[in-house]
Amino acid sequence: MSPQGKKRSRATLAGKKRPAAKFAKSKIQEEEEELMMPVPKERSSKPVGSSTGKATKKAACPSAQGSKQVYSHWLMKSEPESRFEKGADVKFGIEDLKAQPNQTACWDGVRNYQARNFMRDMKVGQEAFFYHSNCKEPGIAGIIKIVKEAYPDHTQFDKKDPHYDSSSTKENPKWSMVDVQFVRMTKRFIPLSELKAHYQVHRASGGLLKDMTLFTRQRLSVQPLTDEEFEFVLSLEEKPS
Repeated sequence: MSPQGKKRSRATLAGKKRPAAKFAKSKIQEEEEELMMPVPKERSSKPVGSSTGKATKKAACPSAQGSKQVYSHWLMKSEPESRFEKGADVKFGIEDLKAQPNQTACWDGVRNYQARNFMRDMKVGQEAFFYHSNCKEPGIAGIIKIVKEAYPDHTQFDKKDPHYDSSSTKENPKWSMVDVQFVRMTKRFIPLSELKAHYQVHRASGGLLKDMTLFTRQRLSVQPLTDEEFEFVLSLEEKPS
């Protein structure tokens, strides 16, 4: 689609070889929110399992080899406000996802290796927070789920796309994407400022959010969450702002 200033519909249904209509979803792979805290030490505690019965919520735990932690929940950033890269509007908020056929779209445009690797770890049915980033009030707007596991991101081959990568080939593609589907809006918008306040308390007291990636590796556009972190943040939607 022409990169002239139109907002792109970006629908990609699971199972199709190429997206019906691609979009340049911004991943904020190098963005840093103004409210971020200094980076503390890496996590060392072993997370425990979730207390809820939602689908595909396995406990995050070290692998059998002890070298890699396994996650089943995520936080994925995208921009809800218009911003242009190489003539293309990279806006894509949760309302844009809801407007797609079957409320499903590909999560393309990730150009950070760690964020890409996290997407390659995602499994069908896992849930993620849809996080509005690079906007007036960043924060969590809703919940989405993974409906197609990682496959090559078509935008890396499109010279007209702002996320084109001339060093990537179809024989050996560098970048991957997943398909996500809208699940629901959170009962209220959970702003970054509120999450930061909880993080500060938990960091001092050893609470559940003390190592939350949103604050320890804030530049990442795709981030893992332990079951404990996910459930704590989810509980915030029940509390008045």
